[in-house]
Amino acid sequence: MHEDTHAHVGYIGDKDDLLKRLRRAEGQVRGIARMVEDETYCIDVLTQISAANRALERVALSLLEDHLGHCVAEAVAEGGDAADQKVREASDAIARLVRS
Repeated sequence: MHEDTHAHVGYIGDKDDLLKRLRRAEGQVRGIARMVEDETYCIDVLTQISAANRALERVALSLLEDHLGHCVAEAVAEGGDAADQKVREASDAIARLVRS
């Protein structure tokens, strides 16, 4: 777990929506597993994997937006090493998303 406390998360107002989206993505992944168990046509399975990936990407982008608007913005307003760390952290997270 990251060193920040839960009280500092920027997505707290969107938590229910994020959880709903994650449950939906979880259901999609279970559906994909069933498709493989049922030996569904490869292209149909790949289509569903693509949809699940997009769903997770939307969650990731929402979290990133909240992080930038809350955690990074607060750290930049305070300045100093904490600001540099938060900007670097956000940049690393963006790079991971782009590579995935």
